[in-house]
Amino acid sequence: MNRRLMLIIAAVLFCGNVSMSEDWRPLWPGAAPGAKGEADHDVPALLAFPAPQGKANGCGVVVCPGGGYGGLAMDHEGYQIVEWLNKRGISAWILRYRLGSKGYHHPIQKGDVLRAIRTVRHNADANSVDPKRIGVWGFSAGGHLASTAATHFDAGDANAADPVDKVSSRPDFAILCYPVITMDEAFTHKGSRRNLLGPDRYDNADLVELLSNEKRVTPQTPPTFIFHTTEDQAVPVRNATAFYLALQQHGINCELHIYQKGRHGVGLGGNDPILSTWPARMEDWLKINDFLSN
Repeated sequence: MNRRLMLIIAAVLFCGNVSMSEDWRPLWPGAAPGAKGEADHDVPALLAFPAPQGKANGCGVVVCPGGGYGGLAMDHEGYQIVEWLNKRGISAWILRYRLGSKGYHHPIQKGDVLRAIRTVRHNADANSVDPKRIGVWGFSAGGHLASTAATHFDAGDANAADPVDKVSSRPDFAILCYPVITMDEAFTHKGSRRNLLGPDRYDNADLVELLSNEKRVTPQTPPTFIFHTTEDQAVPVRNATAFYLALQQHGINCELHIYQKGRHGVGLGGNDPILSTWPARMEDWLKINDFLSN
């Protein structure tokens, strides 16, 4: 049995409503902008997990798994996350965004995440989702992508031929878990930077500045929850604190939880009696900001 099938079966056992068929829906009706081929990794797509009937509270979240912009950690930063959301009445979509390891570099990933948010918002009524309660949740490099959505969004193009492109790409809230935030050499995750910018643009000062998202925060950046650990050796905790301080400076509703212990990539905390408490702090935050029913 190959590893992919084992992961899907494990996800099904853990998340009772995961479809074995994995019905990924492409973000664009034809080839995506900048596509290099037609393989799965060339086709950015969403995998939908609607909230159970009778439990949906109108909130929706686009989930961005991590993987250094070189892979996608689909289990503990994907399937387990949508299960957590569904149990709380939140509809969820896992985003399969394009990767540097497959030859895709900025602005491809930004285009993928903004299109995903537009798509969920455009189809909000059909999915029983409030178009003003759509968030983005990212882990590690997926956290950088989620913070990109929170700082590089636009209002949509009213003159666009594609109706999805007319819709705002601004998330209504962001959840960032041990996120890569900056491209600054001093405290970035170098693998994520290399995959995102491309090896030939790794030292491009303009791109480093543009995609250091702690520098892109404005008063329009959405409310944000951040989780990190001091012990993280892959993505320095300074990424989290830099973004938090920028949010605070601009008067954005935000909350930061830094745990002393915990390696990088802990997901929801697993069986660790301490780390596994962080999602409860996030649930409280979602409630006080009216994204989750009390």
